[in-house]
Amino acid sequence: MGLVSAKAMLDDARKGHYAVGHFNLNNMEGVRAFLLAAQENHAPIILGVSRGPAKYMGGYRTISDMVRDFMNALNITVPVALHVDHGTYEEALDAIENGFSSVMFDGSGYPIDENIEKTRHVVELAHAKGISVEAEVGAIGGVEDGVIAMGECADPAECARIAALGVDFLAAGIGNIHGKYPSNWRGLNFDVLAAIREQVGDLPLVLHGGSGIPSEMVRKAIDLGICKVNVNTECQIAFTEGIKEYFIQKKDQEERGYIPQTVLEPGIEAMKRVCIEKMTLFGSIGKA
Repeated sequence: MGLVSAKAMLDDARKGHYAVGHFNLNNMEGVRAFLLAAQENHAPIILGVSRGPAKYMGGYRTISDMVRDFMNALNITVPVALHVDHGTYEEALDAIENGFSSVMFDGSGYPIDENIEKTRHVVELAHAKGISVEAEVGAIGGVEDGVIAMGECADPAECARIAALGVDFLAAGIGNIHGKYPSNWRGLNFDVLAAIREQVGDLPLVLHGGSGIPSEMVRKAIDLGICKVNVNTECQIAFTEGIKEYFIQKKDQEERGYIPQTVLEPGIEAMKRVCIEKMTLFGSIGKA
């Protein structure tokens, strides 16, 4: 099976009251870890690529070719979507032309009318090629230059306007943030989520910043219509900690312990474990 649009898997998740995990790629090791986790647990998966890693890994065409080659080499048969995460208008168009099966255009920083106009164009171009589209209303918070910005709550009426464009799924801020959650985080705003769900009908909704949100909050969000949960930070931390432990145990000093594949393997296994834990929480195990 080749790469697929995320639309069908998220429509199925909405009907089945579970969520599909979106796991960000930061290197080749993540590709292997996440694909194996999905295949071994018969779970659909979305592999996301944001701006920095896209540049690091050689651009969208290089990444899409690499993911397809890995899928062939590992005999992956579960549904896999390759998705742009928080793409600019130009990045979304670039990915549409270079092998991605799903794109996010993040127009949340624009006035709503401009967000609508740009999103409409992305939808037209992507749907003509069978590519799914995620849009965003209400910016997701996070860490920038050492300062933590709390996430905004989207305007449900604006969400309805974006949904009417025919987007396939919608990221709407409900107080969530990227990166580590601070001790004074107020939690997800479920009243806003419920109001958004009422405005957009059956459109699948997306929860960004899925790393570190308490499990009970994640489950409640899924009950209220979240069909896709993005995870990145926890996988990055696990990868680093796995490799750190390799050196703490001085395994690099063992015979041929310096081989890069051997050094990186504990990081791959650690990311894989986190991925499976999240799939279990989201309810997507066995849904492929």
